[in-house]
Amino acid sequence: MNLSERRPQVAHRAAVIPAPPPASARLRKLALEVARFGVVGGSGVAVNFLVFNLALHGMKWAPMAATVLASVIAMGTNYIGFRCYAYRDRASRTRRQIALFFAFSGLGVVMESVLFYVGYHGLGMSGPIGSNLAKALSIVLASAFRFLVYRTWVFQHDARRG
Repeated sequence: MNLSERRPQVAHRAAVIPAPPPASARLRKLALEVARFGVVGGSGVAVNFLVFNLALHGMKWAPMAATVLASVIAMGTNYIGFRCYAYRDRASRTRRQIALFFAFSGLGVVMESVLFYVGYHGLGMSGPIGSNLAKALSIVLASAFRFLVYRTWVFQHDARRG
């Protein structure tokens, strides 16, 4: 190699780490996520109450059987809504995602059923109005759990999409 020859200069770029979005943008994004979760969850609640009241008051099923059946049917409709609407921008559907969704949803059904049992049997919230109030309270409390686990573990952001 001739020492008088110069090596071609290669421009070195410093590693550019994108700045995190401003707090207002993150808050807006979270508000949109909560709103979408609410739309899907609201439709799931409607399905849950419809099936619950039909089974308990229309078909005279036992209260616990009615609440579990209603919650399980709502869980299935919610998966479709979350996958296709609320979290459609997240990682593609995988067996792991489906398994996590139904595992955490199952825990949500257990939580909802226990809370309903406490309200219906423990606090005497029976009858058409009382049972629906117990059902509503159990759904609200279990939904807070579901929101946190769905966004954290089930519908994670795909790292490649950034």
